[in-house]
Amino acid sequence: MGMTSYQKLAVSLPSRVAERARRAVREGRAPSLSAYVAEALDEKSTVDELASLLDAMLAETGGPLTAAEQRAADRALGVTPKPRRRSPRRAR
Repeated sequence: MGMTSYQKLAVSLPSRVAERARRAVREGRAPSLSAYVAEALDEKSTVDELASLLDAMLAETGGPLTAAEQRAADRALGVTPKPRRRSPRRAR
């Protein structure tokens, strides 16, 4: 196995995000703050790459799913779609 190289970066995080990361380390869910952030960034980049791949596949096959196709896919995958939030009505 090859050695992984690292780069030291300085980042600014919202206080609530930084505290959640520190809590994960304190609770033993991550060995260090750097490891926690690295794992989160790795997961995010994987999701972004998959989203790009899906966009390319949809472009080759006729575009985005229709609402009916999305519902069928959700059912087949056992996914519960998130309810859409309604915007509040303005008083007239």
